[in-house]
Amino acid sequence: MLNILFAALNEKWEEYEAPLSEALRDAGVEAKLANDLPAEDVDYIVYAPNSTVQDFTPFTRLKAVLNLWAGVEAIVGNPTLKVPLARMTDEGMSEGMIDYVTAHVLRYHVGLDAHVVNPDRIWDGTPPPLARHRTVGFLGIGALGGACALAVSGLGFNVLGWSRHQKNIPGVECHAGQDGLKEVLSRSEILALLMPFTPHTENTLNAQTLSWLPKGARIINPGRGPLIDDDALLAALETGHIGGATLDVFRVEPLAQDHPYWAHPNVTVTPHIASTTRPDLASKRVVENIVRNEAGTPMLDVVDPSAGY
Repeated sequence: MLNILFAALNEKWEEYEAPLSEALRDAGVEAKLANDLPAEDVDYIVYAPNSTVQDFTPFTRLKAVLNLWAGVEAIVGNPTLKVPLARMTDEGMSEGMIDYVTAHVLRYHVGLDAHVVNPDRIWDGTPPPLARHRTVGFLGIGALGGACALAVSGLGFNVLGWSRHQKNIPGVECHAGQDGLKEVLSRSEILALLMPFTPHTENTLNAQTLSWLPKGARIINPGRGPLIDDDALLAALETGHIGGATLDVFRVEPLAQDHPYWAHPNVTVTPHIASTTRPDLASKRVVENIVRNEAGTPMLDVVDPSAGY
């Protein structure tokens, strides 16, 4: 019998106990699942980085840590973690992110804001370009970014993608490296950020890289708050070089009520809702990785500590 520790906030235990138990039964895994177990008896930890568990040293028979979040920046550098760490990429997260990104791409593409907020009742019959005449760029084309890029490509947009290492996604023009970053930014009329947060990705959008974007470009960030230099973005919005930004993630959350983003007419703030982990689907992914590991099969979405994701 396996001993599985659920290490997250107490309210999350209430959400996950039943679906995790059901997923274990369905998979035929005999296990004791609890939110309080002797450390020396634990085989797997179902984990959230805001858990009280921060020192993994006492877990002497631990086989793997199964993260409930897509982001792992709060745990990946933990020197006491000596076992594999798997991040969460369940299908519900991809579906939710696709919904969010495509909604805001289409919003910017057809110019909905000008019609929704039109106090002067201006009748402007100028139609938007066709989707095939609009270029949408994605910084980060991993599990979530790649799924969103494919969805936007399926709507007929000209889609560019950038990643640290060269990738190949049908229907997406993929680039990599510093030259590739400039190429993608210089052509992206709408830009979505879906990179992980690492020391290498902090402030990817800064005064210089923002200047590479076409004048009037729109930015969508459901990835990580520190990917953007906030002061540089606010300055680019003030000059009009950046035409608008939809921001779902921030360096400090909740976003302070006196933060300039709230009052800026060309910024839309959403409260970290782009995509979230659904307990039923996340539980199935957690159990799938346990089954894989027990069978000696590689787990899904194992984090590379040297890369930070």
